[in-house]
Amino acid sequence: MTQIQSQALGYSVDGLAFEGRLLFDAADQAPRPALLMAPNWFGVSEGAQEIAAQVASRGYRVLLVDLYGATLRPASPAEAGAAMLPLKQDRSLLRRRLLAALDALRGQSVTAIDGTRLAAFGFCFGGTCALELARAGAPLKAAVSFHGSLDTPDAADARRIQGAVLVLDGALDPLVPREQLPAFAKEMGDAGVDWQLLSYGGAVHSFTDPDAKVPGTSQYDAKVSRRAFAAMYALLDEVFA
Repeated sequence: MTQIQSQALGYSVDGLAFEGRLLFDAADQAPRPALLMAPNWFGVSEGAQEIAAQVASRGYRVLLVDLYGATLRPASPAEAGAAMLPLKQDRSLLRRRLLAALDALRGQSVTAIDGTRLAAFGFCFGGTCALELARAGAPLKAAVSFHGSLDTPDAADARRIQGAVLVLDGALDPLVPREQLPAFAKEMGDAGVDWQLLSYGGAVHSFTDPDAKVPGTSQYDAKVSRRAFAAMYALLDEVFA
């Protein structure tokens, strides 16, 4: 029987303390693939932990990344935006924090992982994070972005991507500029990356988030969410086989 546990996992970056959440099946002692999950702009929230637990129940070890620091937990969109903006503007800082989290996941001794099978996934801002971690040259078998922005300061960094890339996009998403899609396709193609971009008709931003309820802008879509998660799991099955 699956027994998903959630434990704090602390690490530091540039002298600042961070605390992510490590989710895993305590009844499963075998080394399993490890996934870094980058949440949306609210960071380490209850909703993000629920998603991480669902993914962990499929036989993965999941680290829910803390991107803002252990003492910063946004409680409103204004606070979330203020926390996120410096990282969107400074991709070097963002990448340092993501790489430190990945190192913490690989180095922890709480649960057994297979260090040769690593991947990252994320939602909204977290989707951007998953792509930036791949562009940083992290040893990932896959990077998956759910309704995240696709831009990056230097497209040439895509040549550092080591694994497959999957972008799950809402075709009507007004928060991810549509011109980013062909630019991303060119970036990936020029770098010779194994990439996919699935654009779901009728879907807008945050289509995986049951709390997203702004019609035409940010809205949950149960059918699209199921299809998108299925696409991620299919890719993980492939790259971890």
